[in-house]
Amino acid sequence: MVKLASVGYTNFVPLSHKFNILYKLCEEQLSKQRHYDFGLRNILSVLRTAGNSKRQEAIGTSEEMIMCRTLRDMNLSKFVSQDTPLFLQLLKDIFPKQDKIPNKVYKEVQANVLQLLEENKPVNQHEWFIKIIQLYETSVVRHGFMVVGTVGCGKTTIMNTLTEALTRLGNLHKLIRMNPKAITGPQMYGVMNNVTGEWISGVFSEIWKRSNSKSNKHISWIICDGPVDAIWIENLNTVLDDNKILTLANNERIPMTDNTKMVFEVENLNNASPATVSRCGIIFVSPTDLFWRPLVKTWCLDRIDEKKTCNQDEQMWIQEFIEKYIGKLDVNFKEQSNDMMKILQKTTLTSCLAQKLSESLNS
Repeated sequence: MVKLASVGYTNFVPLSHKFNILYKLCEEQLSKQRHYDFGLRNILSVLRTAGNSKRQEAIGTSEEMIMCRTLRDMNLSKFVSQDTPLFLQLLKDIFPKQDKIPNKVYKEVQANVLQLLEENKPVNQHEWFIKIIQLYETSVVRHGFMVVGTVGCGKTTIMNTLTEALTRLGNLHKLIRMNPKAITGPQMYGVMNNVTGEWISGVFSEIWKRSNSKSNKHISWIICDGPVDAIWIENLNTVLDDNKILTLANNERIPMTDNTKMVFEVENLNNASPATVSRCGIIFVSPTDLFWRPLVKTWCLDRIDEKKTCNQDEQMWIQEFIEKYIGKLDVNFKEQSNDMMKILQKTTLTSCLAQKLSESLNS
């Protein structure tokens, strides 16, 4: 209530009650996921963004609409696909007057993203496109965020597409990618030589120094592409909170500049502590956001345009057979699985796929 009043809301009493009720219902009714956070840091981030949104809107704009939209946009990106309809229904029940909440429009960013999707020939999947916009919104309000999802769901392509679109707008973005699990903790952050007493700088600390140099004219995204665990990520807690300072074992403190973003690309957060999760914005990419149909269409288009190994007729019958034998599985996988197994086992090229499908059914 006090925070809402401090950021400029006049109807802070009823809005604070609705805010509190919504978060309690989310904790009780949504599924239990390791990357869900409804704690104090998330609340402060939402309230800070709500205040910025109110100042950007025209005078007289409904405060309830602004708060409802902020709650939706700040939380929707982290929910799994099964929880999204339930959260939207809870939001509708608590804000019954807000039937149609207008979306924030980023005309230049969206136009460049759509142009890149057309040029690179990934098929424009609406749910996947929304994840790109959610990543942009998160990068605006957070200096540290995580892109979570299974292998093949499009996490890397989402980041590459967004940063390239932002580069075309005049803000040069550079991605610096590393795997933190490929090296040890001392190799990552640095270690003191016990013999000579000399400080040996680590891989991440060197990347951090170069990315946060005040002479840089570009925006750096430092991407840690690998499993998250307490062995290496706990040292970044001072970076991810409001201090934004990397503290090394030699007492060196390197502040984070506004031109740097700390990004984590992970499959899951099973080994991450609540302290780490609460410090980051979360963009969860469900497997169904992209799914397999756009991948097949993109593969066919690439074979026609680049490799010249496929013609229009071949593309038509490939997609026809895929819809006939695989598309049915989307409706009722269990009923069609036996027929699918028989079809796959007829060819030697797909025997491995048939075995994998059989194993998944038995499990």
